[in-house]
Amino acid sequence: MLARSGGSLLARFIDELKRTHRCGSLRAGDVGSEVVLFGWVATRRDHGGCVFIDLRDREGITQIVFDPAYRDPRTAADPEVVARAHKLAEEARAEWVLGVRGVVVSRGTNVNPKLATGEIEVHVVEATIFNRADTPPFSIDDEIDTREEVRLEYRYLDLRRAPLQKSLVRRSRINQATRSYLSGAGCIELETPYLVRNTPGGARNFLVPSRPSPGKFYALAESPQLFKQLFMVAGFDRYFQIVKCFRDEDLRVDRQPEFTQIDIEMSFVNQNDVFRLIEGLVFAVWKDALGIDLKELYPSGQFPEMPYAESMRLYGNDKPDLRFGMPHVDLTELMIDQNGGGIPFFQEITEKFKSGAFRRDLPPQIIKALVIPAAGNFSRAESDKLEDFVKSMGAKGLARAKVGDGGAWTQSPLAKTVTPAARDAINAAVGAKPGDLICFQFGKESQVQTVMANLRVHVAKKMGLIPEYGHNNQWKFLWVVNPPLFEYNEEHKSWVAAHHAFTRPHDEHVPLIESDPGKVLCYRYDLVLNGFELGGGSIRLHDPDVQKRVFRALGISEADAEDKFGFLLRALSFGAPPHGGIALGMDRLCLLLSGAESLRDVIPFPKTQKGTDLMTDAPNQVAPEQLAELKIRNTD
Repeated sequence: MLARSGGSLLARFIDELKRTHRCGSLRAGDVGSEVVLFGWVATRRDHGGCVFIDLRDREGITQIVFDPAYRDPRTAADPEVVARAHKLAEEARAEWVLGVRGVVVSRGTNVNPKLATGEIEVHVVEATIFNRADTPPFSIDDEIDTREEVRLEYRYLDLRRAPLQKSLVRRSRINQATRSYLSGAGCIELETPYLVRNTPGGARNFLVPSRPSPGKFYALAESPQLFKQLFMVAGFDRYFQIVKCFRDEDLRVDRQPEFTQIDIEMSFVNQNDVFRLIEGLVFAVWKDALGIDLKELYPSGQFPEMPYAESMRLYGNDKPDLRFGMPHVDLTELMIDQNGGGIPFFQEITEKFKSGAFRRDLPPQIIKALVIPAAGNFSRAESDKLEDFVKSMGAKGLARAKVGDGGAWTQSPLAKTVTPAARDAINAAVGAKPGDLICFQFGKESQVQTVMANLRVHVAKKMGLIPEYGHNNQWKFLWVVNPPLFEYNEEHKSWVAAHHAFTRPHDEHVPLIESDPGKVLCYRYDLVLNGFELGGGSIRLHDPDVQKRVFRALGISEADAEDKFGFLLRALSFGAPPHGGIALGMDRLCLLLSGAESLRDVIPFPKTQKGTDLMTDAPNQVAPEQLAELKIRNTD
């Protein structure tokens, strides 16, 4: 290696000269300084005598010049050494690793505005090749059109590109800001195990066979939830951890099988105490990572709150993007009053409410509308494509009506049957004006909410109200609060935990746990930013008696509770303090701060949409001998 890399000259640069500056740090104030730089050849240009190389490291690029006639008395450079450096430059190619010693020189009026170092260049008097490089499979540029599969296969090369390096440097700053802030707030950084007990019923676990216990398995922890509660029982009071978690779930643009979260738990706190801590953390992170003072947007230091029910009513989900308007309008009650308004689909739903088959306070089916303003200028063909979009989510179609002069509906089969009174009432309820397009969804509540939530965002992107991805320098934070503790599972005809069974219900709703579970609200909360859930948590149930009542409402017997959560229940019986916490998604936080398109752009070595690592070819098959040792048989 030494012979290939320059032998003793390599040792001189590494052992004696040492790097003095990063490639992106030199400025006009450094003119006249002797410097030593290490880096990779980004570009090379031979101008017939002088060779120009852009030398790159993680901090940026400096133009270095190899001129065989260059002399500078400050360097005491041997002309033969300068000549050898020039010959080296003639040989060098893209991605070779070089070390150079030289003098910083002003570029005068020939400034390169694209580079932070564009006012200067380094005239080289001595150089070495640390390593030669094969021709890379793609160019190491900021913007490239290489297929992602190729970039992931050669991820170590992809990571040389400035956008990815900036994202990972920013991630490091987020880590440091998090540790500094939370430590200053009295939180202790503690670790929890990765190998834990498998608990079916939540997210699907990755299983790890135990060789000493044949036929038994660990699970990779999907979160430190139970352990961080045990820290509270143990009296540690305030805990945090930047921790890896694992979930064997279907992947998407903002999900990976292994992910990182900022995990926090505190004792003797209420919901507002958690909010104030997290708001301070977010302010610190934005300041350190982006140089943005969120106090200018949120002078009180606090983010707004919205009840879960309102978020669902207006936006169809519990993570609304508030960078634009276009709220939904729930027309269910209006259509009940109008007896369906002459629209057969609506009548089928409203009759069930009038007969008492459906509860009006917990409606299993709803009718919703979304107005696309005339300014959207959607053509008939474009509105037809909206129907294809909602069908891709499982909807049967998209009823719609164009509003004409005087409020008449056009371009819609609904216009044939809707009563004038119902049409006018709907127009008034949704605030429709001539030229607006009203879109309707009706049926199962959960389906309608999902379709309308996604339709709202889809239309906003089509209208240019928000970018396809990224923050466009808007930061719309929101706490979504007071969701239901239980939700009804139609398939199993039973109540299940909307989040988990250890969330504290509102005190005034405790009497409803057995009699009317659907009305029980709880102290669970989500922090939302620009349509993404940044983090979520809850105030925990530390009262064993109320915990037993929640289990009964969920149909969990004492034996099942003991089997799944026995160690936690026993711990809570030994004097558990009131406590609560939250987990922020570190990967998603980095994604939102960087404005990247995918989580894979902010994770050093990510998996593909299929959960594979193209660089190391994982997961891979193992030898039959290894399986035999674990007492496992491959059934494929």
